[in-house]
Amino acid sequence: MSDEALQLVTFRLAQEEFGIDIKKVQEINRMIDITKIPNAPAYVEGVVNLRGKIIPIVSLRTKLGLGQADRDKATRIMVVEIEGSVLGFIVDSVSEVLRIHDAKVEPAPSITGMADSNYLEGVINLKDRILILLNLTALFGTDSKGLRQAA
Repeated sequence: MSDEALQLVTFRLAQEEFGIDIKKVQEINRMIDITKIPNAPAYVEGVVNLRGKIIPIVSLRTKLGLGQADRDKATRIMVVEIEGSVLGFIVDSVSEVLRIHDAKVEPAPSITGMADSNYLEGVINLKDRILILLNLTALFGTDSKGLRQAA
């Protein structure tokens, strides 16, 4: 891999720390009221009106199978763009922006029994913790277009 640096926004879900490319993040907001959508997939919380734009909101915990948690003052909505579609996802908290040389990104370990783990772009072994790098296009690519049309 090259010595080019990655800039990642890191956030927490359950006890784990995840990262996504900062170029995909449009903004980070406090929790606001979400309007439910009938018959939506379980991971779709609903939609919000963000400065005149209707944006679908997804529970990233539910999408990744991490269960539910109480929301508190640290809970945030990260607004991201995936393949031209804008959506928000709920995270437990946003940690920081990290600049990491991609040489430190290791391939995600293959996990037996997981049918679809291609949304794991890799893991980054930092000196005091492991960061899981998500591939949002693999996680939401097809869904994001459908979610956008539903909103």
